[in-house]
Amino acid sequence: MSFDSRQFLDTITESPGVYRMLDEQGETLYVGKARRLKARLASYFRGTLNTKTQALVSRIADIQVTVTNSETEALLLEQTLIKEQRPPYNILLRDDKSYPFVFVTDRHPYPALEYKRARTRHGDGRYLGPYPSSGAVRESLSLMQKIFRIRNCEDSVFAHRSRPCLQYQIGRCSAPCVGYIDEDDYRRDLEHAVQCLEGKSEMVTQELTRDMEAASQALDFEEAARLRDQIQQLRQLQQRQFVDTGSGDADIFALASRPGALCISVLSVRGGRLLGARHHTPSNGLDLTPDTLLGDFISQYYLGQAREIPAEIITSHALTDTDLIARALETRAGKRVRVTARVRGHRAQWQELARTNAEQQLSSQLASQSQLAQRFAALGDALSLERVPARLECFDISHSHGEATVASCVVFDANGPRKSDYRRFNIKNIEAGDDYAAMRQALTRRFKRLKDGEGEAPDLLIVDGGKGQLNMAREVFAELGIEGVGLIGVAKGTTRKAGLETLFIETPDRTLDLDTSSPALHLLQHIRDESHRFAITGHRTRRDKARRTSTLQDIPGVGPRRRRELLRFFGGLQGVRQASREELARVPGISATLAESIHRALHG
Repeated sequence: MSFDSRQFLDTITESPGVYRMLDEQGETLYVGKARRLKARLASYFRGTLNTKTQALVSRIADIQVTVTNSETEALLLEQTLIKEQRPPYNILLRDDKSYPFVFVTDRHPYPALEYKRARTRHGDGRYLGPYPSSGAVRESLSLMQKIFRIRNCEDSVFAHRSRPCLQYQIGRCSAPCVGYIDEDDYRRDLEHAVQCLEGKSEMVTQELTRDMEAASQALDFEEAARLRDQIQQLRQLQQRQFVDTGSGDADIFALASRPGALCISVLSVRGGRLLGARHHTPSNGLDLTPDTLLGDFISQYYLGQAREIPAEIITSHALTDTDLIARALETRAGKRVRVTARVRGHRAQWQELARTNAEQQLSSQLASQSQLAQRFAALGDALSLERVPARLECFDISHSHGEATVASCVVFDANGPRKSDYRRFNIKNIEAGDDYAAMRQALTRRFKRLKDGEGEAPDLLIVDGGKGQLNMAREVFAELGIEGVGLIGVAKGTTRKAGLETLFIETPDRTLDLDTSSPALHLLQHIRDESHRFAITGHRTRRDKARRTSTLQDIPGVGPRRRRELLRFFGGLQGVRQASREELARVPGISATLAESIHRALHG
């Protein structure tokens, strides 16, 4: 069966990461990285491709992706995979190939930051690197030129300029060619750039902060603003690399499950660097709990096969038999092995990254064409329909104690989630917390448009909430004269556990009991969960927008001294707003708990 690119792209994240293109035998054809996985992979299936790329695409049977926290991490992982797997469509570097460096000559009064390849460092200047790729060098050069306005022209061009070029006009160069900056100031900017490339950006930031305060006290506000912008750009540059920590050997296991499907992702970290991810889809015939299933899987993963056992194993769920598994692994490895689900710092980031990969892989698995067709057909049989339903719509309500109520409408068809047809409804003018009135308003707005000829009618409408919400849907249909649309109400069981839902078909008096292994039930649970997720996301966005008026003065625990430290560290309030929790916690006097409070106050 040919590779369904449309179905695949509907499930892919916009996050950075690495992708591997596989042929029918499961062999790797090509490894690539992307700042935005979805956009990069979509380019292979849209537009005009050259002959070689067309040949690659024609052989694709599957694509595996590994999500990373940044493009830098994706680049490092890409190079690791290429070196290990040597895919035929990648450029393979020979061992004697020269390496890319950033080069600063010592033979010019106004040196440029240059890209240069060399096998060894010569005595004609400073060599910074080597870098993993030419793209990494060019990205670093572009960033340093943007922040510190270092020239990037050839010496021959520099010697014959009589007026500033376009780079000066757009703020990317200080125009030393025409004397707009003296040699000492230019050398100072160049040294700052070199220090940043050497990993000393924190020292540069502190120096610039002192200069900014001095310029402000001297009433040179234009210079102070320029330095503030440099500080903010450097803070972005200093964002912590969550995977490449320089030390630590660990395997990270994360389990993601939904009705009818589960995935366990295993991330391997050696020497602090992410080496790759593997995804497994074991069966769960005994319906084990996630902690028990994950424990059984880890035992088989190491004890059932000859695998290297690292010093630390991190799991997404606390295992039932943690001590037993750890002792067994220590016996096999002949060394101390730590098994834990409670981690902090960069290990917590590894854990979260494994969860992200498991969820991403599970989404792709659930959206496979064959599984969707089976689930739609099973739903048609369970409801005794004359034909398989082609379009399902599901509504859900979300709010926080009546605040910022939002209703969601998600749509599934034969290709899975049809996100272009998703809709949210901001509910207004109802009593706070009245879910029935919120559902009435959302359904009325949706199906009134349908009566006016706007949009496509669903074959089945699913409402999350059971009898009451089903009756509300029936009333709306009666008022608007809607016919030909089936109704299903989904009520959670007493324990709210997946598989124990009660299904109401058309009326509260007709219920349907489906086995927990039923593909029809899995489809209804999938669309219900997606509607719930979409509603919560919309509610939080609306609530946070209303709350995003906080200032530092309003935050408990942030007094004048801490406000001053925050503003100095980030160069202004805008920089504080853009900072992550981890970055906030790096400010002197700001604990992790207070950083969480500040971030929540500024972002909701």
